[in-house]
Amino acid sequence: MNNVKNVFSIKDLENLSGIKAHTIRIWEKRYNILEPMRTDTNIRLYDLASLQKLLNITLLHDYGYKISKIATYPPDTIPTLVREIVTNKTAKSHALSEFKMAMMNFDQELFFNTYNWLMAEKSFQEIFYEVFLPLMQELGMLWQTDTISPAHEHFITFLIKQKLLIQTEQLQVLKPRKTDKVFVLSLPMNEIHELGLMYLNYEILSKGYKTIYLGESMPIENLKDLKKHFDSIVFVSYLTVQPDKDSVNDYVSRMKQELEDETTQLWYIGRMVEHIDLSTLSNNMLVFNSIDSLVGVIK
Repeated sequence: MNNVKNVFSIKDLENLSGIKAHTIRIWEKRYNILEPMRTDTNIRLYDLASLQKLLNITLLHDYGYKISKIATYPPDTIPTLVREIVTNKTAKSHALSEFKMAMMNFDQELFFNTYNWLMAEKSFQEIFYEVFLPLMQELGMLWQTDTISPAHEHFITFLIKQKLLIQTEQLQVLKPRKTDKVFVLSLPMNEIHELGLMYLNYEILSKGYKTIYLGESMPIENLKDLKKHFDSIVFVSYLTVQPDKDSVNDYVSRMKQELEDETTQLWYIGRMVEHIDLSTLSNNMLVFNSIDSLVGVIK
């Protein structure tokens, strides 16, 4: 029994390729580029080969190939042209497509091959910013529209985390170059979106600082324990969905009460920071709207 989702609606194709369903229908009708299966009620359904072909066609189209021209190519020509573009231009959109195909097929080998190809061309930071972050943002939308299941999301997220941990460990074994402060990274209670915090940990380590990574669901009272061990601490909290907009200011105020003093800083990042009342913050408290801006302050 094969559990891979291998039949897609035209809406799924739109969500995965970024090409509007209306356009896909026109391309089909006019140029016969895809051949959908039909249900008894005449609803179009597509297989994985159609999805792969559409993702390849989308890449060629992005690079200036006309659909009327693409439609005349024999089946083997499209993947060959895609490979040429990718070899010459290290196309980000191709990497995104390959990672999506890896996710849809639960295909670890395709994930690793795509990642290794990227690593030969780019730094890990570039891969994370240019490919993994856009991919994670797209996954949210694909999940909300039911194009993918939580199983797809967990599969691809775990593989990205695995790569991130390998890169992180290479930095952790080095002696910190900067000792004026220690960064303690954690997520608030019931917050499970860990990838952003993990990447921040990697970036802070790469700047030469010692980090203490505590991960998800850390109660504020447990953070206090760290103050017995280190003199100057920056507590970094990543707020993606928790605490929600109604309780985020209570959370910030409790952290201020429990943790703040002249040797301690409290930094906040994540989607929920837009709901923080900035007028309540002290000089030792900072709010960041992106990973970039936080890393910039450390530089």
